Amino acid sequence: MGKPTGFLEYKRENPTKKDPFERTKSWKEFQLLMPEPALRQQGARCMDCGVPFCQTGTTMDGSDEIGCPVYNLIPEWNDLVYRGKWKEALDRLHKTNNFPEFTGRVCPAPCEGSCTVAISDDPVTIKSIEYHIVERGFQEGWIKPQPPANRTGKKVAVVGSGPAGLAAAQQLNKAGHLVTVFEREDRIGGLLTYGIPDVKLANDIVERRISILKAEGISFKTNTEIGKDISAKELHDQFDSVILCTGATKPRDVEVEGRNLKGIHFAMDFLTENTRSLLNSEHKDGNYISAQDKHVIVIGGGDTGVDCITTSVRHGAASITQFDINSEKTNERSESNPWPLFPIVHTVEDGQKEAIAVYGKDPRSYQVSTTKFVGNENGQVTELHTICVDTTIDASGRKVRTPIPGTEKVWKADLILLAVGFTGPEERIIEELSLQTTGRSTIDAEYGKYSTNVPGVFAAGDNRRGQSLVVWAIHEGREAARECDRYLMGSSNLP
Repeated sequence: MGKPTGFLEYKRENPTKKDPFERTKSWKEFQLLMPEPALRQQGARCMDCGVPFCQTGTTMDGSDEIGCPVYNLIPEWNDLVYRGKWKEALDRLHKTNNFPEFTGRVCPAPCEGSCTVAISDDPVTIKSIEYHIVERGFQEGWIKPQPPANRTGKKVAVVGSGPAGLAAAQQLNKAGHLVTVFEREDRIGGLLTYGIPDVKLANDIVERRISILKAEGISFKTNTEIGKDISAKELHDQFDSVILCTGATKPRDVEVEGRNLKGIHFAMDFLTENTRSLLNSEHKDGNYISAQDKHVIVIGGGDTGVDCITTSVRHGAASITQFDINSEKTNERSESNPWPLFPIVHTVEDGQKEAIAVYGKDPRSYQVSTTKFVGNENGQVTELHTICVDTTIDASGRKVRTPIPGTEKVWKADLILLAVGFTGPEERIIEELSLQTTGRSTIDAEYGKYSTNVPGVFAAGDNRRGQSLVVWAIHEGREAARECDRYLMGSSNLP
C-alpha cells in the first residue's frame, strides 16, 4: 500500500459519464475515461485493512455476494495503479479475471459493498479502476493472443458462448486442449451480446476479445444448436469432454387474465431483437419490437428491467413505467444487511436516470402486482390492472404477498415487457443426455466440482447455479475448466 493515509485525504470520485439526456440520442457507450492523476488518487484510497473482504468471494447468511467471486487481487492492483505501474496491474488483473472489460462495465461490484472504507465512507472505486486498467492494456497493445506452447490432443466441446463458456474455453485452451465453442445464435457472446444493450456493453468490445480467443486457437461454431443441428449424444461421442454453459434462459411468466394479448413480450425477446437489428442494420430492417410512441410498462425491478428502460428511451417511447413488487429501499443499510454483505439500498441506475431526464420523473412504482391485462377488439393490449401488496417472510423463509384493499389501479399500456427473472435452463440437452436436475430445475453438479451424473459432462454458470451475475459465470467457467482438465489429464495446473 503506497499511500497509508489516502483514504483520509481523498474522496471517492466516480467516472464521468455523458449527460443522461444527450446520451439517449445514441447507442454508443457513455462512460468516459478518467485522467491518470485522478485514477492514481482513487487507487490511493485503498487502505491497509488487514483482511480485504473485497476480494474474498465468500458467502454469509446465504448471500452469494460478499466480495469478488473471481477473487480479484484488488488491493494489489489498486496499489500498482497508485504507483503508475499499469502493465503490472493488468497482469495482476488477468491472473484472476479473463474478461475485466466485461465486468468493468456490467458488474454490480459486490467488491465495493465489501470494501472496508465503506464501513464509514464511500467505497474505493474498484469497478472504475478495473475498467481503466484493462482499457489501458488494450490501448497500449499489451493484451495479445497467448496460444499454448503444446497441445494435449484432447478435444473439449463448450456449449454456450456467454461469460461462463468463454472463460471455460480460454482456460482449457491454455491447458493445451483443442476447444470448440458451440453457439446457437449468429454471433458469439451469449447474453454479453444479445442480453445487454450496446450502450452498456458494445458488441465491438465483445468482438475485440473474441478475436484474441480465436488467435489463441479456440474454434467457434455459430448458428449451431445442440439438440437440433447436432444431437447432444453425438456431441458427447465426438469429444473427450463437454462443458455445458447454456445459461438459465427460460423466462418466468406473469400468468394473469389477458396474457395472450398482443403487445406483451418477454424482456429478453425485446432486448435480443433490438440488438440484432441494431447490429445488422442500425434498425433499418425494422426487425425488432419497437417502443416508439408507446406507453411502455416494464414488469420487474431488476437489471433486466432497467435494460428495457434504457432501450425504450432510445426508441422514443411516449412514457415508461417500471413496476417493482417490493417496497422502496432506504438509503441506509438495514440491521439485517450489515457490512460486508452486498448493500441492499436505494439506487438510481443509469437507465432510470435517463428516464428521469427525458420524462421528468423516476419511472418506478413500488409494491405493484399485476392482476390482469385488458385489450381492444383487435387483441392488442391497451391497459393493465394492478393492486399494491405488502411483502412478508413466513416461517419457512418464503415471501408472502398480501394485497392492500383500495389500492387497485388501471394503467394505460401499449407495450408490456416481462422482466421477472428466469426459471432455469432449457430442457432439450438435459433430457437428451439424461442429466439429473435439482429441485430448482438447474443441472445437478456440485459447486467446486461441476461434474454431472454423466461422465465427462460438466455444467457451469446459470444453468447450474440459477440466474446470477456475469462475474459468477466467469468464476464458474474457470473452475469447471480446472475440473474438466483434471478429468482429462488426472491432475490440473489451472487455478
